[in-house]
Amino acid sequence: MRHLGKLITIFVIAIIALLFQFGLQQPQWAQLLISLTGLVLAISMFIEMVKTLMSGKYGVDLLAITAIIATLAVGEYWAAMIILLMLVGGDTLEDYAAKKANSELKALLANSPQYAHRIENGHPVEIGVDDVNVGDKLLVKPKEQVPVDGHILIGSTMFDESSLTGESEPVQKDVGDEILSGSINGDDAITMYADKKSNDSQYQRLIALVQASEAQPAHFVRLADRYAVPFTLVAYVIAGIAWYVAKDPVRFAEVLVVASPCPLILAAPVAMVSGMSRSSRNGIVVKTGDVLEKLAQAKTFAFDKTGTITQGVLQVNQVLVADGNDKGKLLRLAASLEQNSSHILARSLINYVRSQGLTLEMLDDVQEVTGNGLIAKHLGHTVKVGKRSFVAEDVPTKVQGQTAIYVSVDDHYFGHITFNDQIRLEAAKTMQALLKRQTHILMLTGDKKETAQKIASQAGIKDVHAELLPDEKIQFIHDTPENEKPIVMVGDGVNDAPALATADVGIAMGAHGATAASETATVVILKDDLSRVAKSVEVAADTMKVARQAVLIGIVICTVLMLIASFGFLPPLFGALLQEVVDTVSILWALKARN
Repeated sequence: MRHLGKLITIFVIAIIALLFQFGLQQPQWAQLLISLTGLVLAISMFIEMVKTLMSGKYGVDLLAITAIIATLAVGEYWAAMIILLMLVGGDTLEDYAAKKANSELKALLANSPQYAHRIENGHPVEIGVDDVNVGDKLLVKPKEQVPVDGHILIGSTMFDESSLTGESEPVQKDVGDEILSGSINGDDAITMYADKKSNDSQYQRLIALVQASEAQPAHFVRLADRYAVPFTLVAYVIAGIAWYVAKDPVRFAEVLVVASPCPLILAAPVAMVSGMSRSSRNGIVVKTGDVLEKLAQAKTFAFDKTGTITQGVLQVNQVLVADGNDKGKLLRLAASLEQNSSHILARSLINYVRSQGLTLEMLDDVQEVTGNGLIAKHLGHTVKVGKRSFVAEDVPTKVQGQTAIYVSVDDHYFGHITFNDQIRLEAAKTMQALLKRQTHILMLTGDKKETAQKIASQAGIKDVHAELLPDEKIQFIHDTPENEKPIVMVGDGVNDAPALATADVGIAMGAHGATAASETATVVILKDDLSRVAKSVEVAADTMKVARQAVLIGIVICTVLMLIASFGFLPPLFGALLQEVVDTVSILWALKARN
């Protein structure tokens, strides 16, 4: 920790001063040593104060500098030494608290996947995780990490995704299901298909987000700034009146000794870091601390539609077969072939077929024709799944207004399956939770007005703005009245990235969303769960509440101690010792934000 060395140095100086004072009976040397140390620290604090003058931070720094100089000036050098230990000890405690509060994020960096077992000629070969290519078939053994994002080809088991999503319960995964890099396999080996390379996979993206959040220091001073200047003025007024009434400069020093700036310096940052830690445990990465303050004060929430309010994964709508063909056979053939694909429709189809109680088969000579579909052999017949123009020439007129995949057997049309998007199950509940906080909710989407209105109605959103281009979303955010800000934008795709960057707070649904959205957003939700938006606001509000409480508790205690000291009831040495109690109470209270 960066302040630990300074604390040890001052502690050693204090021991040497004690030896001079009581061992060698040389109090003048003890006073000189402490005075020099105090002046050096006061000068360094003054230089730092000048550097940050415009931030308002000068208020509490000036108070600390004055307390050190005042105690030295009236000969209370042991009180000055305790103040020095208190200030540096407080900084060290802040380092510890931040490290403790940030531990969940740090754990990610130490546990990234390092290797994979690629199946070559029917046998697993260990390779580095960076050597995995899209399309590789990988073996994931029991208790191993999933090396890259992909989906299961063979087997089923439970996966621990707690480090990625904050979900404590293991999740059952079966053939066709998506599995995320960094999740831990359960008790059974599975064979997976690599959908992404290592650098594009969820775990590495999460690590990049954490590193980005650490590289952007949080602006913690805003909360403290509201109290720093008035608190400093009150301290000087009480100290000045006490000096004037008592006609004794020692009284001035006695008051300033107990006017500890630590509740302001430490309480707010510790609470913010604790809130960020709590967010991470809920599958929410908050990149900077000031985002929590904006979230807690948010007045407007703007949602994209596709992939945000809706699931973003097209689901089976209709299954249509050619005359004389069997619907069940159509589904089995299509899903059995699609289990070899990483296409977004493949997982939806496989899940639907499984829900119908149908079993999948392993087809022979599977080939993927890029941009068109898949072809394979089944019981001596050629099966194709994909685009209408790819599967056969006798396919009926193309389905209008819906996404569809077509199936043929021996180049004859067999049937087709249509898909549409579905609203998230948690969407309406999320909107209700946000409305309870007296916020304005609206939808900003590029989709058609009729579709947007239908989804918005189901979610409980009344204010809908449809058929918007990305630059029109940005303009809408810019034009939002000041009395409706801060404004929060929630989205998931590449087209949402500019709006996420423009809003006061950008929240990216990062579980399946584009990397661009995650990089430009200030909050990234790692679990595919819209209710985490409401949860992030709840955590932010709780964090700000705890931060204010910690600061105000420290200020109240300090003010009471200043009033007592102004009557001469607190000697400087005893007052300095009491400050350790004030600092400890404020910091421990701020740590409540972790829970």
